[in-house]
Amino acid sequence: MNIENQQTSNPEGDSTTTSSPPRVSVIIPARNAEATILFTLDSVFAQDYEGPVEVIVADGSETPAMSELVRRSHPSVKLIPNPERTLVPGAKAAFRAATGDIMVRCDAHATLPPGYVSRAVETLERTGAANVGGRQLAVGTTPFERTVAVAMTTPLGVGDALHRLGGKEGVSDTAYLGVFSRETLEEMGGGYANVTTNEDYEFNYRLRKRGKIVWFDPELVVNYRPRNTFRTLARQYFNYGRGKSAVVIKHPGSVRPRHLAAPGLVLGLAAGAALALAGFPWPLAALLLAYVSTLAVGAAVVGFRRPDASAVLFPLVLATMHLSWGTGFFIPSPFCPTNKGPPHTPHH
Repeated sequence: MNIENQQTSNPEGDSTTTSSPPRVSVIIPARNAEATILFTLDSVFAQDYEGPVEVIVADGSETPAMSELVRRSHPSVKLIPNPERTLVPGAKAAFRAATGDIMVRCDAHATLPPGYVSRAVETLERTGAANVGGRQLAVGTTPFERTVAVAMTTPLGVGDALHRLGGKEGVSDTAYLGVFSRETLEEMGGGYANVTTNEDYEFNYRLRKRGKIVWFDPELVVNYRPRNTFRTLARQYFNYGRGKSAVVIKHPGSVRPRHLAAPGLVLGLAAGAALALAGFPWPLAALLLAYVSTLAVGAAVVGFRRPDASAVLFPLVLATMHLSWGTGFFIPSPFCPTNKGPPHTPHH
């Protein structure tokens, strides 16, 4: 949906002026994303938004390869360094460098569909929400990635998260990536808190505590490329668990039942193992049987939907996600560096 220019009367009522669509800043924290960053940027530059758009990439890579690739392919991109190399400091540095009225967060593993920015700005204005987001649609190109994509779009993998499963438009507890105004950014102290991961959920929780609306729009569908090996998937979900734990410690009221499922599984397995060592193996055996049976049923369902390698890999992918996330939850991540810099001030 395109944002149309509107005619508005001046205070004297004797003439009309044309209001322009708000300026948009697309914020992309990235690290060693040479394999995906051009797909991301191509999708951003293909948007049909009628207003001015700037694109800011906060580069936390260990080598200059990604920055050089961006400079060659999209010289208009504003590249800024992120020496802390993690997402939150990069995003906060990009927010400080932004000149837009609207902030559009994007991920270096994601691509925005045509019309995304226009629709997001329209939804923000239409609903009066403080932050809007849509659905993360995981799309894989290899058998492993496709299996992870299935796992990321099923309740067995992600619980009841709207941004993974989809649903009706309306109020939500969080917004995937997020689109919000500069006014909201300023009101929230420059954006994200200094957590290493789960920054979006923490940000949205603080918004809701202030009485603000967080809005889910299912028409905002962002394609996302999953991790491509068990090792990178395990690292990703381990860090997710650590970040969630840090947010729960900071905001105990933010916890949801889905956040406790994987930690509960890990805690149950650890307790069962301790009992087995003490000569009582049955609790562990019963828990393992129940868990493996659940994974097997899930694999069977996937096998009917996708008669390929996904059904074979599905139990292993789910177990990797569950156990990594659950283990990470018991090792809370420290707050990340504050990313020192000049204070964020409004641009008019």
